[in-house]
Amino acid sequence: MGVKLFNLPDPGEGLVEADVVTWKIKPGDQVKVNDIVVEIETAKSLVELPIPWEGTVVELLVDEGATVDVGSPIVSIEVAGAEPDVAPEAAPAAAASASPASAGEDEGEERVANLVGYGAVAGSTQRRARRTAAPTPSQKSAPSAPVAPVAPPVQEPAEPVGQSAPRGKALAKPPVRKFAKDNGVDLASITPTREDGVITRAEVEAHLAGASAPVAAVASAPSAAPGERETRTPIKGVRKMTAQAMVGSAFSAPHVTEFITVDMTRTMELVDRLKGDREFKGVKVTPLLVLAKALCVAVKRNPGINATWDEAAQEIVVKHYVNLGIAASTPRGLIVPNIKDADAMNLRQLADAMGALVETAREGKTPPADMSGGSITITNVGVFGVDNGTPILNPGEAAILCFGAVRKMPWVVTDASGNDTIVPRQVTQLSLSFDHRLVDGDLGSRFLADVAALLEDPGKALVWG
Repeated sequence: MGVKLFNLPDPGEGLVEADVVTWKIKPGDQVKVNDIVVEIETAKSLVELPIPWEGTVVELLVDEGATVDVGSPIVSIEVAGAEPDVAPEAAPAAAASASPASAGEDEGEERVANLVGYGAVAGSTQRRARRTAAPTPSQKSAPSAPVAPVAPPVQEPAEPVGQSAPRGKALAKPPVRKFAKDNGVDLASITPTREDGVITRAEVEAHLAGASAPVAAVASAPSAAPGERETRTPIKGVRKMTAQAMVGSAFSAPHVTEFITVDMTRTMELVDRLKGDREFKGVKVTPLLVLAKALCVAVKRNPGINATWDEAAQEIVVKHYVNLGIAASTPRGLIVPNIKDADAMNLRQLADAMGALVETAREGKTPPADMSGGSITITNVGVFGVDNGTPILNPGEAAILCFGAVRKMPWVVTDASGNDTIVPRQVTQLSLSFDHRLVDGDLGSRFLADVAALLEDPGKALVWG
């Protein structure tokens, strides 16, 4: 018998840490290969981790609620015939002293994923030295959104030899360094807020403005127990990533927002017909589905709207595919999973994909791969009865389309004889925020007008598509 240490694998996208949410096992349990043993929350989603061995659970090395570095041991398993990582009585000590590198690795050796389907890009999970900043007065008094109670975090493992950056050196990407130099800012004078100690452009701009970088507003106000005046909740997981992304987007991309009011009557009639169509039996047909298809058609007519700004290469990258992001509000915060190659799907395929996306998002189990690689996004505020908004761009994308509530309103209709009459129609508002470095007013306006025209007359898709 040998005791093997199961180290936290990288669930994907080069993530460096995760929170342990729920253990599915306890000491003494028998496990088989690929049994789900723990549920973790990364900065992007909930992920269930399988075990790569068959054996007996010796000890859970971290508590629920703890934040753990990728590569740190989280559970020890007694495996028949296996070469032990540690002796059984030494397992707890190994948990306290192990470095974030996988057990048994030498310094500089490439970490190999020990779990099928998981593994980091080489070098992507090396953690830089952290810098701890004292909370500002505004941070001390600001309430946070409630989450389930968590156990106190375990002591974080020491940085592995050769992987930490000098603590006296400011960490920042080349474009941020150049921006700071051009504006006469000493990066060493800025205290980073990111876990990895990397200074962002938003923090440099906030320094220039004489204030700390703003934090994104929380989704809802917490409920306080009788007598309590404040509730404090650690900012972590999905909400932490969302805050960083939104602040970065707001300060790095020059946003412009345009608005249009649309007669949706024909689209609503189409939705009603499709609900009774046998081809759409078993799927949910909504106005959002038609809007998603209209957006894909409009992108083909205006490809420049589906692009990204490559700061390092100083290039505009136009994408010849549509990975359509759908902003979704979940109990763990706002996430934006995307449908890969949505432009290649017919309406039924798109309906199936949207249904699957919404279901996994509500369960909090959107895989990390579905959270990356988006090219353009829709946010649907109409489901809350809201008419319009000015959305912030999803980082790395050129545009985001906001869909408001559909309401019955008086509308001027011109008949074939040129006579105007006022009739009740189904009306909505659309707004488009875009990155003005990539999209000028002409392109943004043409794209928004095309989407509106397709909603007013869905039959145009047969001509334009």
